[in-house]
Amino acid sequence: MVNTLIGDVGHISVIVAFVAALVSSFSFFFASRANSLESDQAAWRKMARGAFFVHALAVVGIIFALFNIIHEHRYEYHYAWSHSSNHLPVHFMISCFWEGQEGSFLLWIFWHAVLGLILIKYAKKWESPVMAVFSFVQLFLTSMILGVVIGDFKLGSSPFILMRDFMTDAPVFQMDPNFIPKDGTGLNPLLQNYWMVIHPPVLFLGFAATLVPFAFAIAGLWKKDFSSWTRPALPWALFAAGILGLGIMMGAYWAYETLNFGGYWNWDPVENAVYIPWLVLVGAIHTLLAYRKSKTALRATFILFITSFVLILYATFLTRSGILGNASVHSFTDLGMSGQLFTYLAAFLVLSIALLVYRWKYIPTTEKEVATYNGEFWVFIGAAVLCLGAFQVLVTTSIPVYNSFMGFIGVKTNMALPADQIAHYTKFQLWMGVGIALLSGTGQLLWWRKQNNGESISDVFTLPFIFTGLFTALLLLLSKTGNMGLADKINNPVYIVVLISGLFAFFSNLRVLFTLLQSKVAIAGGAVAHIGVALMLLGILFSSGYSNIISKNMSGLVYAREFGDDINRDNVLLWRNDATDMGPYKVTYKGQYLEVENLPEYVNKQMLFRLADEYKAVARGPLKDGDEVIYNAGDTINLTSPENTYYQVEYKHRESGDTFTLYPRAQVNKEMGLLASPDVKMMGTKDLYTHVSTIPDPNEAKEWGEMKEYEVKIGDTLFINDYVAVLKGIEAAKDTLMLQLKPGDVAVQADMQILGERRTYHAHPIYAIKDRMVGRVPEEIEDLGMRIMLLEINPDKGRFIIGINTTQKDYIILKAMEKPFISILWIGTIIMTIGFTMAIVRHYNDGKTKGGKAVSNKKTTVREKQIA
Repeated sequence: MVNTLIGDVGHISVIVAFVAALVSSFSFFFASRANSLESDQAAWRKMARGAFFVHALAVVGIIFALFNIIHEHRYEYHYAWSHSSNHLPVHFMISCFWEGQEGSFLLWIFWHAVLGLILIKYAKKWESPVMAVFSFVQLFLTSMILGVVIGDFKLGSSPFILMRDFMTDAPVFQMDPNFIPKDGTGLNPLLQNYWMVIHPPVLFLGFAATLVPFAFAIAGLWKKDFSSWTRPALPWALFAAGILGLGIMMGAYWAYETLNFGGYWNWDPVENAVYIPWLVLVGAIHTLLAYRKSKTALRATFILFITSFVLILYATFLTRSGILGNASVHSFTDLGMSGQLFTYLAAFLVLSIALLVYRWKYIPTTEKEVATYNGEFWVFIGAAVLCLGAFQVLVTTSIPVYNSFMGFIGVKTNMALPADQIAHYTKFQLWMGVGIALLSGTGQLLWWRKQNNGESISDVFTLPFIFTGLFTALLLLLSKTGNMGLADKINNPVYIVVLISGLFAFFSNLRVLFTLLQSKVAIAGGAVAHIGVALMLLGILFSSGYSNIISKNMSGLVYAREFGDDINRDNVLLWRNDATDMGPYKVTYKGQYLEVENLPEYVNKQMLFRLADEYKAVARGPLKDGDEVIYNAGDTINLTSPENTYYQVEYKHRESGDTFTLYPRAQVNKEMGLLASPDVKMMGTKDLYTHVSTIPDPNEAKEWGEMKEYEVKIGDTLFINDYVAVLKGIEAAKDTLMLQLKPGDVAVQADMQILGERRTYHAHPIYAIKDRMVGRVPEEIEDLGMRIMLLEINPDKGRFIIGINTTQKDYIILKAMEKPFISILWIGTIIMTIGFTMAIVRHYNDGKTKGGKAVSNKKTTVREKQIA
């Protein structure tokens, strides 16, 4: 029966949230008017707060309703049907929540509601103007999930639309409007990863947090208070940059663990769309710090905070309008909201620029020249370099937008994205990284020089220069000995420049940090964050620049022309159970494995008899967790993710003899083809990154050779190709294959042993008489490419006919790469986040202390009233 109640609750909650955001926005606006009486402002503020509280409660109601239809498998709703399925565990149901556009908008709205409640409590005098902007943004965002249709006009897309309303032309709903599908289409297999449970909330919190410094900047322009907004905005800006940066790197780690392109950043347009505003936001923080220290760059600070938020909106337009449909594998499809998204972007772009232009001449500037040996000068230059880097990525990423716009006005263009996007972006962004590293080290050292009573330039720079030179020489020397696995790539002059700049940034900031730890730990956040960035740059250099493919095809054979040059050149063919040389290892593909419920280890497919229900199987022998038997032969078990197959690959180092096993994963998806996810062996100085490139199509029937028949008795030996088989006996069949025997039915099985190259295999082909009909169940030994049948039984003579045929042995084509020192990248990310956190705490406490003094200062209070 169709359940419309929960959908009605959700849709009503959306309407309430939209109206409450509208009321809150207008009420906070009127509470901010300078010419209002204080009592009127208080009344408007009270109404605005109440409306925002109602808005926040309504948002919680929407979330409850949407998760309910997913969790309870209410497939009468299109959102639940199109993003979830019956067998998804709860944590992946959470991923279903934000897989769709509507759910991701709702996640964004939720974080805005949380941040808005925090601002209401702590923003103090800035509450009304900041929350007016905040509520106005919420109004636009909530409109994205309204789903109101009037004629041809559509406002938003509702997550609570019923299947019968979404698929009105489908015959099944024309015959039965109350038809409910038995199962959903499921979650995108690439998103069935634990990082997709935590990465999107962190990323969208970063999105949401960029609104706070933007709102403070707009409030400062609106109220003509051009300076004091910077104090409360700075901790929020640091929070937004820290969280957004962490969210970006979480996505990079997800890509590293899940995708098979061999890295963590592919310069995909959707990745770029998030990276661009983060660069600008970091630049805005640096200009704000320069303003706080030397009263310079205030206009630049306004511009960059406004730009960072507008770029977030632009990223939303890029990823959700469908404009990148042919350019990105990450973008959402167009839900008919392109015009609404463009209106959202244009509204804030025009209003922000208009207000900035209107107030431009009133924004304070300084005529003071900033010397080149002053830290603030280099901070400003660093911000400029960040923005130039963002601009380069923005221009290229926006090519599809340019083409669409030109087509809209009737001009045909054939501009295309670069054929090799990684090479295109890298050649520019590499030098931006060098510039940022050098500037962060120089700026920090000059800032410390100023704090340390004008210490001489030579004294400040001597130690970082010495350590940079020593470590560069040491790394170059070690690479020559081959101890670092960097091959000959270390000689690349560009990479050496990146290495020197990264080491200089690291040692420069490390010098500042060690000095601060002795006396001023509270202000060390900047040095820690810059150390993290320097380590990230070095980690990127080593893991990407010096990545080494060890699975080169040394056979001289082309596997198949349709595979392409990359697979034929950079992959190794592994026949099952045949050891093959690969780099410094002997590598053996040992079989296919599945995930079984309640077992921590993967289970060999040959231990399972698959049933018609793909999520069910029968154990063909005892399945253990250590020494404890969890399932006995004949038990029915649940498969966790039957679409995924794990390929056991054993590595043995030829010199040391060290052995380890990896389980790269693959599945053949009807819509997406082969989806392969890597398995990674993390070592001290490198990662071994392994993924399957090609497998035999599991949906194609195997081509078995002609069956050979052998008449044998118990104890006889058979010679089958290169193998020896022995019939050990005939016994009653164990009902582990769901034979469902009835009284009067008979089933026996042969007990055969086959001696393989490295182990002995046991086969139990079955001969059954069921309902007076003869049936045979063959035994397939995938390792040997062999199928055995018990064809006939002659109990009087004690002789049996065994049928055996063979097929091509199982194989995989595998790619393996060494990623030197990639752990430095992840460590650098953590250190950068710690540095942001320290800076947030420092500037928040600084704001509370100095803000309190400002409130108690009567002259400041009078001046603020005059400005207002």
